[in-house]
Amino acid sequence: MKKNICVFCGSRPGNNPDWSNWTFELGVHIAQNNLGLVFGGGGRGLMGQVASGALSANGAVIGIIPHQLEMQEGLVEHLSEIHYVQTMSARKQMMDEFANAYVIIPGGVGTLDEFFEVWATAQTGFHEKLIILANWSGYYDGLISFLRDSVAQGMMSTSHFEKINIVNNLQEVKDLLHQLNT
Repeated sequence: MKKNICVFCGSRPGNNPDWSNWTFELGVHIAQNNLGLVFGGGGRGLMGQVASGALSANGAVIGIIPHQLEMQEGLVEHLSEIHYVQTMSARKQMMDEFANAYVIIPGGVGTLDEFFEVWATAQTGFHEKLIILANWSGYYDGLISFLRDSVAQGMMSTSHFEKINIVNNLQEVKDLLHQLNT
């Protein structure tokens, strides 16, 4: 059975042009390694790039989007599957049902919400799926610093970090995804 990689990312491209290039390349890599892509369904920003990359390599791409966001985020054409849901919670639940692993690349509030949900559910034992936080160009440096400070303040344990893989470049993402096919 084909494994699916759920990519959480922004519906905006951000200010760093490398992110769009790396995101497209991530989509290509997923498809070329016989993995499916699960994503938020939107056609704009990094979301659109990861789907376009996977589709350009004839990959299986599953989009999941709330009706309310369809006009705001646009849609990618020619998806393998598109699922419309009513709420963001339903979107996350369906993404989780399809996902065998998660990759979190630069994004905004929605991306952070998705990241914290999968991390919290891993920490509490609801799943053991691979979670990769791609700290491209230091995008998540401030967040990582805050989280490490949370450990120093006694609100988290260093064991929380055992549930995620923090990487700094696309090659490290690819290397970790390779584990899924072995």
